[in-house]
Amino acid sequence: MTRIQSIKATEVIVPAKPGSLNSDEVVDKDSAFAKKFLTGERWTEFANQPKWIIELTLANGLIGIGETYRSASGAILHRAMQELVGQDVLKLNWRRLPVTDQRIYEAFESAVLDVVGKLLNVPVSQLLGGAYRNRIDCFGWTGRRTPEDAAQKAYDAMQKGHKAFKFKCSDEDPVRLWTEAIRDKCGDGIKILLDPNQRWTDVETTLRLMEGVDKTVMLGLEDPILHADVAGFKYLRETLGMPMYRHISLPYTQDIRDMIAFVRADAVDGYNFNGSAYNSVLLAEIAHLEGKACWRGSEVDLGISETMGLHIAAASINCTIPSDLFGELVRTDDLITEPIRFENGAALVPTGAGLGIELDYTALDTYKTNQFLLSSL
Repeated sequence: MTRIQSIKATEVIVPAKPGSLNSDEVVDKDSAFAKKFLTGERWTEFANQPKWIIELTLANGLIGIGETYRSASGAILHRAMQELVGQDVLKLNWRRLPVTDQRIYEAFESAVLDVVGKLLNVPVSQLLGGAYRNRIDCFGWTGRRTPEDAAQKAYDAMQKGHKAFKFKCSDEDPVRLWTEAIRDKCGDGIKILLDPNQRWTDVETTLRLMEGVDKTVMLGLEDPILHADVAGFKYLRETLGMPMYRHISLPYTQDIRDMIAFVRADAVDGYNFNGSAYNSVLLAEIAHLEGKACWRGSEVDLGISETMGLHIAAASINCTIPSDLFGELVRTDDLITEPIRFENGAALVPTGAGLGIELDYTALDTYKTNQFLLSSL
């Protein structure tokens, strides 16, 4: 009765809400950056890239759901589905599922743990070791903005109770003017994290761009320079006198070993982790041993992945920095029947069995493409 009877995958495209990314005046032309992160011709097209929604059905009729990262390969996905169909979910190694591609792994992990949680009548966080908290502080979030728009976005988030706001940025953005405008409009009511995604490249450029920045509004910098420059991260941390953070993103060409050099050098103040659930909890434990905090990262995903992220954050001992989980802030729909609940800038971790959410089939029908895959006994 606990054998996987079938797996269905439905391709969807859920666009961003108008005005949720960059200001109209800001045009992101960095095609190399967009290609690196699989966002299309421009970074702002990331929400137009397809995802796959997974429905894993057991012989007893229970269903677990999952969601791939954007631009996942349908061919690789189908091979993994064929590998899993017929297997007993209670006999699988949940830490090492027979799926190798990281762009799709978490979709199957989510579906398996969702259905196992339903079988055992426990939330996914319990399967990860148990929850340390029942609510997760979250960032407000947006892309590249004019100073006026940046201040308004930060103010709107502050009014909703968010304690911190995250901006994507490049070396073309007037970040000093951003911080001045935010300080004028928000006072000391919200802190700012700037995330250039390594686009500031080096120490010299970072120091130039940060000259005159109002440090009183800064939470810190995430990935200002190339990841390989461990010494540069440490130098910036000491020279600027503000926290530095490193993003470890397992769905790309990174692995857990990428963190070790930063631990040895004491180069950063904390970490942004995204990747499979058990590996993310492991990364958090390593950071905890280092005495550092972390947060749950994302690719600005839909409701299934974000809910899985909430369970991972809940089960990570030191996940106390606001996480990259945004609910209905960016996308036109989250594809779940009840949206993630936020109170004063914190997302509430579902307490029901499995993920504690349900797939919205009406929304799925609205946003699906003409592509679907099915493997069954």
